[in-house]
Amino acid sequence: MSIATGRDPEALTLLQNPPALVQIAIPCICCLEALSVLEQEEKSRKNFEQELDIQINRAQRNRLSHAAQSIVFHLRQVRDNNQTLIGETKAHLFQAFNQIWSQAELMALTADMLESSWRQIIIQDRTDNLILHCILGHAREHPRSEKVFLSGNVKDFGTSKVREALRQAGVSHYFSRTQDFIGWLQSQT
Repeated sequence: MSIATGRDPEALTLLQNPPALVQIAIPCICCLEALSVLEQEEKSRKNFEQELDIQINRAQRNRLSHAAQSIVFHLRQVRDNNQTLIGETKAHLFQAFNQIWSQAELMALTADMLESSWRQIIIQDRTDNLILHCILGHAREHPRSEKVFLSGNVKDFGTSKVREALRQAGVSHYFSRTQDFIGWLQSQT
């Protein structure tokens, strides 16, 4: 969702043109989570739009005030921009999905990963804990390759407990910004 909401534009660039020696792997559960977050975002924006409509109707009733008419004009612009933003967010998410499907490996969720996520709570958020266990399981399945982890969700994935679990699974670095990962990658050559 960081790509879809414009928080990490470099991530889309990385997906579109991954460096030759980089294999991108993403837990398939992340796609489901992104769709769930998109649905929440759409509901929130729809609620915002309904509130804007209420305020527009209230302001329209005041036919004497120039300020009220100005508010109507500006709130309509906000409503239109809100609708545009919803469309852009959807379009960016599906653009990212297209890049993921063509450029990345989707990590399958296995029974072992699911079980370990319930046995070992490293992250309190159950979905993020499941994502972490997918990453840990995948990392253990590929012991010979150098692995790094990139997530802007510092609150859940940036903790020392998570970093230690990643390190034990063979993940050598954690990056919270794509730009930092790209800088590190360039310093490796």
